[in-house]
Amino acid sequence: MLPFIKNKTRFVSSIEQRILSDELTKLRVKHDLWYQPFEKQEGNKVWLKGKEYLMLSSNDYLGLGFDSRVREAAREALDKWGTSPTGSRFANGSRGYHQELEAQIASFLGKEACHVHSAGYLSCVASVSCFVSKGDVAIVDRNVHSSLWEGLRLSMASIEKFSHNSPASLEEELSFIPKDRKKMLVFEGVYSMEGHVAPVDKFVDIAEENDCFVVLDDAHGFGVMGNQGRGSADHFGVSDRVNVISGSFSKSLASTGGFVAGDQAVIDYLRTYSKQTIFSAAINPTQAAIASKALEIHQSEPHFYERLWANTRRYHAFLRELGLDYWDSKTPAVPIVAGSKERAYFFSQRLMEKGVYANIIIPPGVPPGKELVRTAMSASFAESDMERIEGAVRYAAKALR
Repeated sequence: MLPFIKNKTRFVSSIEQRILSDELTKLRVKHDLWYQPFEKQEGNKVWLKGKEYLMLSSNDYLGLGFDSRVREAAREALDKWGTSPTGSRFANGSRGYHQELEAQIASFLGKEACHVHSAGYLSCVASVSCFVSKGDVAIVDRNVHSSLWEGLRLSMASIEKFSHNSPASLEEELSFIPKDRKKMLVFEGVYSMEGHVAPVDKFVDIAEENDCFVVLDDAHGFGVMGNQGRGSADHFGVSDRVNVISGSFSKSLASTGGFVAGDQAVIDYLRTYSKQTIFSAAINPTQAAIASKALEIHQSEPHFYERLWANTRRYHAFLRELGLDYWDSKTPAVPIVAGSKERAYFFSQRLMEKGVYANIIIPPGVPPGKELVRTAMSASFAESDMERIEGAVRYAAKALR
């Protein structure tokens, strides 16, 4: 064991020394690329260090974050229910508004039941952690989100990876697993970094042939894909064949929180065994009300969905015209692949020079060589916004030549 190291005022443990000497943390702090504290926001505009930027990396796909009806629903819920249920759903934190939102989401997805959590991350962890255990096998697309990997680690099941979006690779991995092992297939409907859409129907066919329980994380497909935005499973016509659909409210529903939807028996089982469900505080009334009102508006006013996809098609065509690598995205989640940390950095800085803000993503968020600037379309972008975006991207593209 390493000895304690003494400085002038106190002892510094070996773990603290490791923290203080970590090069990646030093690099992140030095370049100040993430955790940016925006001073103000108005719709899709944000202010940083006194300058206004158009936000090009938000997940507010339907542009409902500043809708007056959504904000009014939040105020009404605050007045009626207070600030927080202050407890878990298992204990004293369950409220009528939780059940109303769950019924609304379940009906929208064509599922029997649903459970909502205070964070999308919690929902994704819960969606995989309690359905398998030691001795079982999880077969997982290697590009799934960190939350799913965390849930799988907690499950203690064996994990086998297959190549991203590859039915052939999935079949090959399954061929090595004994038939009598209990198996769970885990993948995403839309991948947030790549903008790729999974071949959900093919995966479900393979899962049924191999006795797999199917979990689909559709955080970036919910509200975006399928009939009226009912998601990736609906897009392929297989909603009734997917056991669990998880997602979050911080994308299309302009809120925070998440959900797990499935048959009633599946959700009852989750409520019995999921530690994330049993021991985490319930979603607060304002965030639930925001998600509920946003989903209501989305279903009754399809022009938000239509404008999102009109903007997306226009943006994809523009990027093709410029010859930029957008990783063959098929969705409003649109990466601009730079290929190195330096190129991604300079691209993002040139966007900022033109008043447009977007995040850079580097390993481990993406594979080495796929360093990118992550952009996203929104229904909130008007014609003037799209012109501003196109001008900034055209200017920034010079950094990749």
